[in-house]
Amino acid sequence: MSKHLIVGMGPIGSAAARLLSARGEEVVLVSRSGAAPATAGLADLPGVRFVRLDATDAAALGELAAGAAVLYNCANPAYHRWATDWPPLAAALLAAAERSGAVLATVGNLYGYGAVTAPMTEDTPLVPNSVKGRVRARMWEDALALHRAGRIRATEIRSSNYIGPHAESPLGARVVPRLLAGRGVQVLRSADTAHSWTYTEDAARLLVAVGGEERAWGRPWHVPGNPPRTQREAVADLAAAAGVAPVRVGEIPAAVLAALGLFNPTVRALREVNYQFERPFVMDSGAATAAFGLKPTPWAEVLSATADSYRSTARQG
Repeated sequence: MSKHLIVGMGPIGSAAARLLSARGEEVVLVSRSGAAPATAGLADLPGVRFVRLDATDAAALGELAAGAAVLYNCANPAYHRWATDWPPLAAALLAAAERSGAVLATVGNLYGYGAVTAPMTEDTPLVPNSVKGRVRARMWEDALALHRAGRIRATEIRSSNYIGPHAESPLGARVVPRLLAGRGVQVLRSADTAHSWTYTEDAARLLVAVGGEERAWGRPWHVPGNPPRTQREAVADLAAAAGVAPVRVGEIPAAVLAALGLFNPTVRALREVNYQFERPFVMDSGAATAAFGLKPTPWAEVLSATADSYRSTARQG
């Protein structure tokens, strides 16, 4: 049995905890509240305990990480606060990894690549064109520099927009409940450009795999995913999987988004990454499949799990 420290109890951190618990590992989950989300399915898992901690406290985090095989960065600061909240948190995670000797396995994304014109691979240059993209690129560059200096061991997984139970996603709480009720939905920017989607459970599977594989360290890995689907296609797929009639799919007008951004900081923060839904945004994940034999969960299963989670939440509410 090895000790594994997970910072963050969102969908990825929670799924990783379930995988590690099923394997018989000791799992320590860290969050500011120290409480597991009711939807995470973590309360009765063997070998799992919860710790209340501000993960920007590098000394406390390093002490907690002592003896851990892997330190998983599954944190998720508020979307509009990445520029202020990520740097101290990332620095604390690096310090804790160096102090403890634990492998640092980070949940990343594709923002660092910027506006692309071809499918993204792990070799696509990091040329961020947004504040959030520069933050994420710098996080990886700092971790990689310490890895190459022999001070830590680091790896990173990269996902596109998530889909799955309780995932924060353009195909999440703003879309699925309306679809299940037979109401039309509006999506961000273009409804008809190809887009890669990452199932949260697949991200967790790759995260756990790369944390424990020496050959995975020192480079990023794209999470295995299904072929890209436009937002219009994905909404139709969700309706079919949920057994409801197709719904109308519209696009949120730019003027409406601008107006909403005056009052909603998250909507305002979306402006700089609108490019992801204005042109094809496609991720190639062949490297991880070839290296670890991991294949994406079939699209039909992803859709069913997503729809079922919202139905379950509605019943409980």
